[in-house]
Amino acid sequence: MRKFLCCLAIILLGALTASGQQGGAPQGGGAGRGANPQLRQFIRTDGPLIALAHVKIIDGTGAPARADQTIIVDHRRISWVGPASAAQIPQGAQVMDLTGYSVMPGMVGMHEHLFYPAGGQYNELSVTAPRLYLACGVTTARTAGSLEPYADLNLKQMIDDGRAIGPKLNVTGPYLEGPPGTGIQMHMLSGPQEATDMVNYWAGLGAGSFKAYMHITHAELAAAIAAAHAKGIKITGHLCSIGFREAAALGIDNLEHGFVVDTEFVPGKQTDVCTPQATTFATNAKLDIEGAEVQQTIRELVAHHVAITSTLPVFETFVPNRPPMAWMQRPLAALLPQEAVDYLSSRARAASQTEAPWNTLFKSELQFEHDFVKAGGMLIAGVDPTGGGGDLPGFGDQREVELLVEAGFTPLEAIHIATSNGAEFLGLSGSIGTIAQGKAADLLVIHGDPSTTIADIEKVEIVFKDGVGYDSLKLIDSVRGMVGLH
Repeated sequence: MRKFLCCLAIILLGALTASGQQGGAPQGGGAGRGANPQLRQFIRTDGPLIALAHVKIIDGTGAPARADQTIIVDHRRISWVGPASAAQIPQGAQVMDLTGYSVMPGMVGMHEHLFYPAGGQYNELSVTAPRLYLACGVTTARTAGSLEPYADLNLKQMIDDGRAIGPKLNVTGPYLEGPPGTGIQMHMLSGPQEATDMVNYWAGLGAGSFKAYMHITHAELAAAIAAAHAKGIKITGHLCSIGFREAAALGIDNLEHGFVVDTEFVPGKQTDVCTPQATTFATNAKLDIEGAEVQQTIRELVAHHVAITSTLPVFETFVPNRPPMAWMQRPLAALLPQEAVDYLSSRARAASQTEAPWNTLFKSELQFEHDFVKAGGMLIAGVDPTGGGGDLPGFGDQREVELLVEAGFTPLEAIHIATSNGAEFLGLSGSIGTIAQGKAADLLVIHGDPSTTIADIEKVEIVFKDGVGYDSLKLIDSVRGMVGLH
């Protein structure tokens, strides 16, 4: 059976890759006008002038939603936004009456891997992941760690050239990891000089960000930060050998996952030694988020302008009986059948572990992120499609916004975190992240109103990226039963 699935996967991969590589479009324009028929099947509209009429606008700034508005898109950019009654729609424009719909900015996903844990290893998803990200509303994505950096950089170029469909990619270089290492696809640093060399090499090839990983040393992290900053590039970290406050003092820009992975609270923590994760989780599950230790960490992170990336969906999969099975139906349908079975088995095991710390840890992480923002910290958002499976590209990004609301943010605040904050962190707020005249037309057309009912964020029908409107459901259908292999 496994052999049959592998053969089938090779056949399907060839077909999917062909559909993603043929044809062309202007640089940076994506698969729009002039795209080949295999790509055009996923495009709902790509006219030079489009009016989205009678929509409710959620502009991404956190401001109240505005009803009965019109957005005019002129050659891939927003040329006008305002009340529908005042709109002067250009002659020849395609007018889309979207009464009953909301429009929000495209999401800026900040932990969006192009791989997935399948069959005991991490498989590169160069076709299914970018399609799912875009279909679910992620129009810009930072990959937050690469296992196959050449593949990721080539994919970015294909998307930019219009030969593949996906979000605008900020490709993070290969993991900056020390011995003993974490996975067979990761290089292990030999010291600070190699950390510097890796940053310089991959930045020269187009990497737009870097990520330090669990066994990096203080000296290696300091060298990597200096090299990245010298090139105007930011560096994040999923750290274990180094605590959050230590990393902040070294000048790191961003920390992934939040409180649950911070090892600084483990008694007897040794310098440059990664504490076993089970020990970290058990320790942090006992901490009071409102206590002096955690609040001091929050203050220091804010003082050093360190952003935190919220990745709540991957942690939710560790909590017994979460997420709700009704919510899981779309991801399960997208997964390779064997991977769906594996996820359900993992879910059953999690449900049987009554002594696991995750009920407490998950609630603590929700509170930590809310307290961090309340203290003035910048929270950004992503999916991190790893863990035990079931946390898929795109679907998980939508779930992340829902979980931010569970953490105590209003729907408008959660949308602001998932859109505007990511754009600001990447230095792109002048062109994406909010709905405003002159910005790129990266827009989600949603049947419903996520400003009042956050679950409506799952009802994306059209995703505009640079003014090209993609059919969300067709993109999802194109990868049905295939996610996990390619």
